[in-house]
Amino acid sequence: MLFLKLSSFYFFYFAAVGVYIIFLPKVLHDIGYNTFEIGVVLALAPLMRFLTPFLFLKHIKLTQKLFKLILLLSVFSSFLFYFTIHYFYLFMLNNAILGVCLSILLPYIELIALKELNHKYGKSRLFGSIGFAFIGFVLAKYLSEPNIALHYYFVTTLLTAIIAFMLLKYDESNHIKSENNASFSLFKYWWFWVSLFLMQVSFGGYYNFFTIYESEHNISLEVISYLWGVGILFEVLMFYYQAPLLKKNLLLIIKFSILVTAFRWLMLYIFPDSLFISYFTQSLHAFSFGLYHSAVILYLYKIYENKKLAQQFMLGVAYGFGGFVGAVLAGYLYGEYLFLASSFIAFFAFLFLVTRSEKY
Repeated sequence: MLFLKLSSFYFFYFAAVGVYIIFLPKVLHDIGYNTFEIGVVLALAPLMRFLTPFLFLKHIKLTQKLFKLILLLSVFSSFLFYFTIHYFYLFMLNNAILGVCLSILLPYIELIALKELNHKYGKSRLFGSIGFAFIGFVLAKYLSEPNIALHYYFVTTLLTAIIAFMLLKYDESNHIKSENNASFSLFKYWWFWVSLFLMQVSFGGYYNFFTIYESEHNISLEVISYLWGVGILFEVLMFYYQAPLLKKNLLLIIKFSILVTAFRWLMLYIFPDSLFISYFTQSLHAFSFGLYHSAVILYLYKIYENKKLAQQFMLGVAYGFGGFVGAVLAGYLYGEYLFLASSFIAFFAFLFLVTRSEKY
């Protein structure tokens, strides 16, 4: 039953992410936002994911009561999209509020999954990839006007919150207290956090402008949805079969995944008009996200005593601050050299790890 609930949570959570990443940039572009405005709007949620964990270092305790409030706020925030999307500054504020919610929601559930499933985490997490792919295939066929995307986003967010509420009983109160009292330092493993940050900066062009980039190279929205789907398919396969790999040297796996990512962005730069290369680079998502993500969260789970805060900062530093800088930078650099810059940034993420040989 726990496996089913966690899998359902991942399915709906990442279905919502799919709406946000795949289709929201196109929706904003169609209603009159320019690329820089799109970058700024989409950067607000990641920025809040970065800032929020710092509040939990000393000032706030992550209790179940607070988590329930966050669930309600996430649903309300997604509902407000209907009323704010046509107003740039209001939509910015709306995305900032949503970012606060997401910075708490996913790490909280991730820790339950890691604690209960450990190396089998990937088999549950793959349902998130399926949800992401499902929304990509379905919404591409029915996105005739902006509100349709908003309907999908609201419903998937609502279902995510309902299932997250059901998962609360698997979190132990004494476990929360012990972790709140545990020390936490970013500086002890500063090289790892810098690498995490740079890796996600390199994804800025992909997450925020891949749909627009491909459409400007004469690829239809429907085919682009297939490209996203292929990436997710290979990601699902990796999640399913990765357990034996994750018992080996996690740091070595992370280094390899980063190198694959740098190569992936380079191919998109060199062959911008090749549909074959686009499909090939999407297959590499198995390594640059599927294997990388699992190795990172397991690595942090092993090296930090305060595991919940470690997962929050992973989301904050990587997907938050890294996503924020990546989105703004991608909006500024958008054009011929976008993915060349992404490739260089990913390679620098690799360089910060090359001298490290920890046992994990």
